[in-house]
Amino acid sequence: MSSYTIALNFEDGVTRFIECAPFETVLDAAYKAQINLPMDCSDGVCGTCKCRAESGEYELEDDYIEDALTEAEAESGLVLTCQMMPQSDCVISVPVASTMCKIASEDFAGKVLDIKCHNDAVYELTLDVNGTPPAFLPGQYVNISLPESDQHRSYSFSSAPGKSEINFLIKQIPSGLMSSWLSRMQAGEEVSFTGPLGSFYLREPVRPLLFLAGGTGLAPFLSMLEVLAQEPRDIPIQLIYGVTRDQDLVGLEQLDQYVEKIPNFSYIASVLDADSNHPHKGYVMDHMTDEMFHGGNVDVYLCGPVPMVEAVDGFMKERSLEAASFYYERFIPSQ
Repeated sequence: MSSYTIALNFEDGVTRFIECAPFETVLDAAYKAQINLPMDCSDGVCGTCKCRAESGEYELEDDYIEDALTEAEAESGLVLTCQMMPQSDCVISVPVASTMCKIASEDFAGKVLDIKCHNDAVYELTLDVNGTPPAFLPGQYVNISLPESDQHRSYSFSSAPGKSEINFLIKQIPSGLMSSWLSRMQAGEEVSFTGPLGSFYLREPVRPLLFLAGGTGLAPFLSMLEVLAQEPRDIPIQLIYGVTRDQDLVGLEQLDQYVEKIPNFSYIASVLDADSNHPHKGYVMDHMTDEMFHGGNVDVYLCGPVPMVEAVDGFMKERSLEAASFYYERFIPSQ
């Protein structure tokens, strides 16, 4: 029987992946991978190793005590890693920083395969990673190092995990360090990056999904949609994608393909510019309806610039729109 892949997502956003054999506890598998998860007794007595299982199937051994993990906590998804034996791939949230477990983000290298320039708005960067593709959760990001500089820039994967070719959507910033580099980059050049990072990732889809993207905030949703296309669910999935100008619209062909591939998926692309001839105009909030929230039985994912995130949050509060879960990621373009 093959092993299971376990994603350990720490509270500082660092994610590490380990392999866990059948009938092996997560704590033991992490220790073999030289990751020191919080623990004290390792016998189900102290509760120090308590984490949250975000997704996946597992069993808990029976020899832990109620003081370490109550029945209510176990029903809510809390686990003791010293007692947890996965029955499938799992995602586990660890309530401490990665540095407390003596680990850091992993370093990766790749070569430039292609750079597409979409008008004056977005670069689409495609890298070929040598060896094993970087493991990540759909929606996460990496820090790409800038050559001849000690700086880096953060970008979400727009491709799905498990592929040797990885993609990023990068906003063009006049005189920006990354934009200037990309404007003269050639195929075959090496690129280094670290990660994966971030707590913004697709959880196990168990209810309707509402995706809200602003500009290049579309990138993590393209990664999520690619995963959802591989394992379609019978749930409504809606995306509202807002940009400032017509030339900022990218990825529409991909979204049209996902409409064909994913049952019950639909999207609206909206342009803010009043002079646009696009059929949908205005802010993302202008296209959010009460029906999209399914009476609160919906998971909302939002990725965009800070003003957009704040505006959506305010809109939901003003309209008393509730969601079972609300995950968001804000980004600030770097000059």
